[in-house]
Amino acid sequence: MKPSEFHIGLEFMCGPYWWRCTDVGMRTIVAIRLIEEDPVWYEGPPYMVEEVVLDESELDDAHLTEEAHVLASIEAYRSSGHPGFPHEVVSRMMDERQGVDHYPRKRLLDFDRVREDGEILHPYAGRKDGSGWVIRLYLPFTKQWAELEEAEFIALPLSTPEAVRRRADSCRG
Repeated sequence: MKPSEFHIGLEFMCGPYWWRCTDVGMRTIVAIRLIEEDPVWYEGPPYMVEEVVLDESELDDAHLTEEAHVLASIEAYRSSGHPGFPHEVVSRMMDERQGVDHYPRKRLLDFDRVREDGEILHPYAGRKDGSGWVIRLYLPFTKQWAELEEAEFIALPLSTPEAVRRRADSCRG
């Protein structure tokens, strides 16, 4: 969904939760997560539950019904070409993310990047290196582990569904 499709009071599903829109901006919306039994928690503003800002990338996963949410997830899986992450890879990424170095810019780890050769780089943790940070990466198409200086990683373009599809197609050709 796009921010323009929201209005205050709209209830929607995003990720595993139901939300209620409390404000609409140009590129974001603000919402409360509907997890309390007693509706008094949702009276406001101000609200007794936390209001969360959801941006355009998060709203791509927003749907008005559970059925639409499930169907969109199935279609995204079928059309993406992304090879996914094996259990042992996810376990290693989670273990390292919980490691000693607590990377301060966690939002950076939410977005894959594309290397000049088209390789998709999935960030999962940061490692302190002197006065700077090194980003730990998993390359899902080659099943390799890598690291890049934070500044180098940030300079790369964000991955898109088209970039993932091109990389998947290059594996077949």
